[in-house]
Amino acid sequence: MTSKLSNAQIAWRAAQDITDGAYVNLGIGFPEMVAKFQPPGREAIFHTENGILGFGEAPAEGEEDWDLINAGKKAVTLKPGAAFFHHADSFAMVRGGHLDVAILGAYEVAENGDLANWSTGPKGVPAVGGAMDLVHGAKRVAVITDHVTKDGKPKLVERCSLPLTGVGCVTRVYTSLAVIDIEKGHFVLREKLPALTLEALQAQTGAKLHLDGPVADLTVPEL
Repeated sequence: MTSKLSNAQIAWRAAQDITDGAYVNLGIGFPEMVAKFQPPGREAIFHTENGILGFGEAPAEGEEDWDLINAGKKAVTLKPGAAFFHHADSFAMVRGGHLDVAILGAYEVAENGDLANWSTGPKGVPAVGGAMDLVHGAKRVAVITDHVTKDGKPKLVERCSLPLTGVGCVTRVYTSLAVIDIEKGHFVLREKLPALTLEALQAQTGAKLHLDGPVADLTVPEL
């Protein structure tokens, strides 16, 4: 019985909500995994801040072209019709509202949609980077994350305690335990692991979970 989803399973679930033909930016690290799980018959056009639109899967080991990298400095391949452009043009796309969705990681997400995904601590991400543009430029902002920190503290909270990346920007969170929407300043539970009770989920969440109709089972393949 699955006690929580793996990172790959969280990424798979997030990928199911990307519509065919969507322009998508994936955050550095864990969110990059979402690109592996595009549903059959659908194709997203992936954007990276350093200036590529329409990149594909990672190349086979030993076949990397290190002139072709994403914002996380990982080697990528190109799909037919891919385009290169200046860093400034890339951010003009972001700020101009031309991205359909941005999928990012998080340290904390507040019930009002505030996002904290960088920190100034010794082990933190040293700067907010392009995320502050993405969260307010993309039409939809989703977060993928473990439901709690490594020491068991909630990552979904009433108010963020860390420096904010964006204010009121997140609309959906995919966690290792549930899928939760943010609506009218509240966490609204949409899906949860079948074996997990609502009470057990609430105990691991730092703000009240609201219900708006039936809660679906969060089911994913073995990956």
